[in-house]
Amino acid sequence: MSLPSPLSNRLVTIFGGSGFIGHYVAQALLARGARVRIASRNPEKAWALKPLANLGQLQFARCDITREDSLKAALHDADYVVNLVGAFDGDLGELMGEAPGEMARIAQNSGALGFVHVSAIGADANSPTAYAKSKAEGERRVLDAFPQASVLRPSIVFGKDDEFLNMFGQMIETFPVLPVFGPEAKLQLVYVDDVAEAVAVALEDPAGHGGHIYELGGPEVLTMMEINRRIAKSQGRERRFLAMPDGVSGLFASLPGTPMSKDQWTLLKANSTVSGDHRTFADLGIEPRPLGLYLDRWMTRYRRFGRFGLSNERNKEREARGVEAPGAGAGAEKR
Repeated sequence: MSLPSPLSNRLVTIFGGSGFIGHYVAQALLARGARVRIASRNPEKAWALKPLANLGQLQFARCDITREDSLKAALHDADYVVNLVGAFDGDLGELMGEAPGEMARIAQNSGALGFVHVSAIGADANSPTAYAKSKAEGERRVLDAFPQASVLRPSIVFGKDDEFLNMFGQMIETFPVLPVFGPEAKLQLVYVDDVAEAVAVALEDPAGHGGHIYELGGPEVLTMMEINRRIAKSQGRERRFLAMPDGVSGLFASLPGTPMSKDQWTLLKANSTVSGDHRTFADLGIEPRPLGLYLDRWMTRYRRFGRFGLSNERNKEREARGVEAPGAGAGAEKR
């Protein structure tokens, strides 16, 4: 029989807990018996977590991280703290630089046992992007205020309900020809459940994992072109992808209303891979899982006829056996 987690019955405040990653972090903590407080501008976005918690195990707090009184209220009696707040717009210096430091200061002064700050690969005080500079400033302020904090830097995080794979999945479903920006840019996509597990493991052992930076990348390094092609294959669709020159991509990212900001384009060109200069999943005892384990299943929703459609690969197998694919006779609807 396994020993109970050090987090069992402890109160953990998760700032930004109503977001994509926050849902998975909350689940990892609830499974360990922790009491979880979701602190967010819109905590109602996390109400889907209610059925996963026992009575009294989950709490919601509306929080403005730019206000000290709001931070203190969200941190009241908290034993552990997780910060997941990230943004590409607004006052990035305040949201991702100053506010995390205030969280850490208040947590330290109130006697919190552990603090996990989720940053991002590419955090750099000398970066030309406001995003990466703010992330680096947040890390510095957190470690200054709470020296035993653990800083996690994930690459681009993927999951069945993410905004990354699903954005490309929808585009590939819709258009026969698609541009690819930064086609040779290298990404080490990381599974959201693995990131959530890293948060929980680091939080369970502040003495062993605190005071360090961890770069979290998946087991594969893929280019943007490879990712697009994999998605198309998982949908069973033949698509033509056009590699966009950097000049065109940079201009596109500069235009208002596009799905990619100038900062995102600059970060994409810089790659999002583990540098080798910091600790990794291995130091947390976690073996990250590859995209290929899940992509075919998640792309089912974007296939023609969904689960009732046959992929091109299955049709090819039928043809090799001399079996006519269903609906392939005269008058069949063409793809």
